[in-house]
Amino acid sequence: MKERKVDVAIIGAGSSGLYALSEVRKSGQRFVLINGGALGTTCARVGCMPSKVLIQVADDYHRRWIFKHYGMQSQDSMTLDIPKVMKYVRHMRDIFVKRVCTKTTDRMGEDFVVGDARFLEPDLLEVGGSRIRAGKVIIATGSRPLVPAAWAAFGDRILTTGNLFEQDNLPSAMAVIGLGAIGLELGQVLHRLGIQVSGFDQLNCIGGLTDPEVNKVALGILGKEFSIYLGQAAIITEEGGKLRVTAGEQSVVVDKVLASLGRIPNLDGLGLENIGVKLNGRGIPLHDANTMQIGDLPIFIAGDANGERPVLHEAGDEGRIAGYNAVHEEAKAFGRKAPLGITFCDPNICSVGKRWAELEPENIAIGESAFDTEPRAMVMVRNQGLLRLYADKAAGTLLGAEMIAPAGEHLAHLLAWSIQQKLSVSELLCMPFYHPVVEEGLQSALYDLYAKLNGNKPDGVIGLGPA
Repeated sequence: MKERKVDVAIIGAGSSGLYALSEVRKSGQRFVLINGGALGTTCARVGCMPSKVLIQVADDYHRRWIFKHYGMQSQDSMTLDIPKVMKYVRHMRDIFVKRVCTKTTDRMGEDFVVGDARFLEPDLLEVGGSRIRAGKVIIATGSRPLVPAAWAAFGDRILTTGNLFEQDNLPSAMAVIGLGAIGLELGQVLHRLGIQVSGFDQLNCIGGLTDPEVNKVALGILGKEFSIYLGQAAIITEEGGKLRVTAGEQSVVVDKVLASLGRIPNLDGLGLENIGVKLNGRGIPLHDANTMQIGDLPIFIAGDANGERPVLHEAGDEGRIAGYNAVHEEAKAFGRKAPLGITFCDPNICSVGKRWAELEPENIAIGESAFDTEPRAMVMVRNQGLLRLYADKAAGTLLGAEMIAPAGEHLAHLLAWSIQQKLSVSELLCMPFYHPVVEEGLQSALYDLYAKLNGNKPDGVIGLGPA
């Protein structure tokens, strides 16, 4: 069989694959991009972007309850047309997807191959009825929602992010199973759209939180909006054409279930057994997180396919690292960014740097600030939440944070940038804080943290450095 020869083959045209492509193109080497699934990236098509559109609609509609405080009338007569909402979400989604495709795969010609790739050898791929011999290969095949096989019997009554946004209408009652970032966001959204929602998770925490104090506050806030049942695995059974969801002593009957149990890397069917690679317990090739290289093979793995940091900015970085190393003789190790996670519920739940569960209590100091009386948050009628900061008790270096906070997405970025630069608490207090802004909540937490440090307290006025 005739073989097509290239220097680099990229498997997957999602975010990581496209970022890898941007690096490979710079080299002028021969390449091919292979994709067997839907185009437009998971983020634009079924992830970040359509979910944020739906979140914005739900948040705007939910805010009608404050109108009476402003002297506005008729908020109780406002209605929401769910079919029109879903149509709007798809309209915006299509714009995002088209923008991605127009700038990438639509203009690639023969450098873009449609089909599912399979390894025959470490440098030989089969795609359909053709073969591609590549000097280097980048696996960027993304991931898909995890749905237990037993749930297949319930057919289209089980929804995931893969088909939620395709619904023309939404039922009156739903259960959300899995209250990580995606499940928590969408559970709150569905409630705010007028759907009776019950949320389930076998863990005792939500939104990826590990700090018990922040988790307690988060449950108190979000539990006022929809029912949340934790600590027991959910079981689904048929009941009169509907679905009964049971977890321990809690049981509800719903029309449909949104499964939000995590995602599975798309590695099955790749023929990994033909390249002599070692797999971890999840069936993912062992690789170097700083070079993205799999062992000493001429193969790299990036993005959701490696199951490490399944968020877009990390997928982009991994794609660039893999792309760079695929066009160079020696693989170069690149530093990774400070961990940053944001759940776009209201208030935002965020984690930055080291989480509470990753730290040794005896070595850290914790500073906190509640947002109940924070002036700017009060003006916005969003004054609820808790921010907790973690610092090295002796050195005074900021290590991490967890929070449920208004404008948390912005606070989290400020903290991530600070942690990546290894700034101390005293250095952060020397930064300007305007009034009134939500960032004053961060300033309060920093002052509280500073008071609990053992060392690294410069003489002088707190918050002011030398001239």
